[in-house]
Amino acid sequence: MSSKEAILGRIRSALKDVPQVSPSEDVAVDWQYGLRPEGAADDMIGLFVERVEDYKAVVETVAADDLAAGIVAVLTAAGIDSVVIPGGAAEQWHQAVADKGIAVVTDDPVLSHQQLDGTGAVVTGSRVGIAETGTIVLDHAADQGRRALSLVPDLHVCVIRADQVVSDVPEAVQRLQASIDARQPLTWISGPSATSDIELNRVEGVHGPRTLHVLLVR
Repeated sequence: MSSKEAILGRIRSALKDVPQVSPSEDVAVDWQYGLRPEGAADDMIGLFVERVEDYKAVVETVAADDLAAGIVAVLTAAGIDSVVIPGGAAEQWHQAVADKGIAVVTDDPVLSHQQLDGTGAVVTGSRVGIAETGTIVLDHAADQGRRALSLVPDLHVCVIRADQVVSDVPEAVQRLQASIDARQPLTWISGPSATSDIELNRVEGVHGPRTLHVLLVR
């Protein structure tokens, strides 16, 4: 008897006394998926900011009219001289950054990993933010670009509107349903890339951007 047969035999033996129930007889769960649960945080924005900052990301609140200037300020403070901005992002972002003398790189034609690695930062939009977990989700629409753009450069400046922030994961998935149906890739970001060794020494930038700077538009 092979190892596989032995394992499957044990599983069958363990399941002998389990009643066979057809899927149509499963117990219905009284749950409306995606609706904000009772008791959800009254101050979702405050909770979102707190949780994102817990991940050692920087969160800055800006007015809509000041967003382009806010992007320039973040890049300038970080000493960035070249930045990737997706072609579908607002033209004001491109223009404000270029006017500051920072080289704006687009992903058309597609940039190589070496070119991305040589670029100081990336600026993207986002699809939804989750207050409960401090997570930002990208569905890689035109204002976000393909996944590699948000993973290779060392600084990710991520723009999210206050009305994109939801309470918890089920509500976020409901917001993402159209993207899921369209089979768009989803990138879930909880702070800058980080890992720890066996002694719990934190190292940032191993699997993605070393720094995440969130601009929350209110």
